[in-house]
Formats: sequence, structure tokens, C-alpha cells
Amino acid sequence: MFIRTLSLRDFRSWEHAELELSPGRTVFLGSNGNGKTNLLEAIGYLATLGSHRVAADAPLIRLGADKARVGASVVNSGRELRIDIELNQGAANRAQINRSPARRPREILGILQTVLFAPEDLALVRGDPGERRRFMDELCTARLPRLAAVRSDYDRVLRQRSALLKSAGRQARSKADLGTLDVWDGHLATHASVLLTYRLRLVHDLYPYLAQSYAAIAPESRPAAIAYRSATLPPEFLDPAREPQPDDTEALEAVMLRELAAARPKELERGVCLVGPHRDELELNLGDAPAKGFASHGESWSFALALRLGAFELLRVTGSEPVLLLDDVFAELDRRRRTALAAVAAGAEQVLITAAVPEDVPAELAAVPLRVETSGGPDGRTSRIAEPAAPSP
Repeated sequence: MFIRTLSLRDFRSWEHAELELSPGRTVFLGSNGNGKTNLLEAIGYLATLGSHRVAADAPLIRLGADKARVGASVVNSGRELRIDIELNQGAANRAQINRSPARRPREILGILQTVLFAPEDLALVRGDPGERRRFMDELCTARLPRLAAVRSDYDRVLRQRSALLKSAGRQARSKADLGTLDVWDGHLATHASVLLTYRLRLVHDLYPYLAQSYAAIAPESRPAAIAYRSATLPPEFLDPAREPQPDDTEALEAVMLRELAAARPKELERGVCLVGPHRDELELNLGDAPAKGFASHGESWSFALALRLGAFELLRVTGSEPVLLLDDVFAELDRRRRTALAAVAAGAEQVLITAAVPEDVPAELAAVPLRVETSGGPDGRTSRIAEPAAPSP
């Protein structure tokens, strides 16, 4: 899989860009603040419908514009597809596939797969559980794009059920209120069981790749491991070595319904939903200790890198090889980690790299350089790809 062309309009600092890309390695060079990362962020948005830097879409739209557009031509196993997305201020986003409107933006998911490693990834180890849930769900959706609809449905039911819990907790709990809550319990359990099934399968499948990647990066460190942590699920489901079973979804739905019924008095008292995958966690361990709070700075970087490299290997083995995006990370890594990352990147079909100076990129990753520059303007700085210097006469 590789990106043949990338186009941007009013995305972040880019007023307009039309780039032709090739398989192999391309490095975007430029000083900090010139807009290099914005290019990788745009590509990542096409793959995940989200930014690795901000939670909302509004900051992605160029100052003074009412919409932004990002598009790419993606080649996968010899077949080329064009995907475009329009981000709108105060209105729903719109997407196209081969210039034809898609019913929903999430229909473009799966056409482009990426794995991005960025300085923000340190939050995977040191940040709150939401960072790790997002990592799991994005990787699950990369493997099975239709899971995006399940995640959307789960979030919608969770919001509606939470609102009902708040209102029912403030008022007398009538039979009508509790009967309605029974209905929402059923909807929540149905969507949660599917999401849990694929999260547990992901942890089982990712575990060996994560362990191998971490051992290669930090052989002197304690072994790395991951596990799914949930106060809802029975212990037998939480062992990463457990083989997924065909009837897991039905079994998990029954568990959810039982736990929702047991938690209802506390939920009504507190007015919040206390049961479900929105409260779960991806547990990261080094030896017998949790990585968060016990890992050194170097070990935290190694774990974050191992998670991304493990994800890359998992996608590569089970489907199409993803595009590898490396956002200004080589300058953050020591020699051993740079070498481990460069070894993976050297064998990838397409790698897009950002760096401040050519010396930040390992010599073994000979790459096509594209220099990114900015110029001033009434709405702030505007990024552009610098024209190559004319040859000497």
C-alpha cells in the first residue's frame, strides 16, 4: 500500500498543496513550525478520521477558512482509489470515494492504513487510560473498518443511557423510567460485546509482536507485556494468551447484562454509567510492575515505540502493509532505538518522515528530500514545498 498523490486545501498552515509521492522513503525537511507535521496529520486523518494532536476538528481548518479538504490517491495491491474528506465549521464533514459522495465519512476507513509514531506517543505509556483505549480502538478499526459503526453506536447509546441515569436519579424512579433503562441496557450490552470481542482479540494478537519489538529495542530491560484490564469481565477473558472463541460475543453480552443489573443502584445514585468498555484499560507491564509510574524515561520511549512497531507488524502480517509515518522522532531516540526503528522502516513499502535537518535521519534510510518552508500572510504563516534549486550552469 502506498500514497501516490496527496492534496490539501486550507488544512492547518497549508492553503493549498498537491504532492506526488512514490513508494520508498520521503523525508519532509524544515524548521519547527513550518508545517511538516501537518502533512502527516492530514494523512493520518484520512486513515483514522482523527488527529493524533487534537481531539476536535476545528483546529485543523486554516484560520479564516470555513472548511478544509484533504485527499489522496491510494494504491493497494495494484488497485488505485481516490479518497477525499471535507471538514466543515459548524456542519457535518463529508467524504468522497473516487469522487462520488459517501453516505458517511467512516466509509473511507480501511482504504488507507497508516501507523504513525510521534513524540505524542509517550502519552501511550504515561498518559491516562483514554490514550490506550484510543490506541486499541483505532488499531481494531484498521483491522476491521466496520467496527467504526459499532464504536459510534456504542458512544451514542452510552450518552443516551447516561442522560437517563441522571434524570432518573434526580426524580422518583418510576416503573416507566426503569423500564426504559432496561431497553438501553440491552442496546449497550449488544454494542459493548462486539467492541470487547475485538479488543480482546487485538490484545491476544498484538502481544507477541509487542514483546518481540520491545526485546529488540531494549534487550537489557525487563520483558514487556500487555493485558486487557476490566472490572466487568471475568478473569478468564483477561489472559492475553487465551484463544478467542466463536461464541465470545454472546458470552460477553450476557456478562454485560448481568453486570449492568448489579451496578444499577450505584449508577442511579451517582448518575453515571459504571459498566462498559469506556471504563476499561490496556495494561502495560515491564516484568512484574506496571510501566506507568515505574518505567524510566528510556523504558517509556521503548514501550511506546514497541507498541507502534508491534502494530505495524500485526497489520503487515494480517492484511495490507500500512504506510509508515515517522513524525520527527529520530531526534528523540538514542542510537539503539534509532537503529531498531530504521530497520523496520528500511523494509516498509512507503515511509514518510519529518525531520528538522537531514542529519536527524539515519544514513541507512536514504530518502527523497522535500523541503517545507513558510511565508507570512494576513492569516498567519502559509506552508509550501520549496522549489528545488536550479542546477549550476
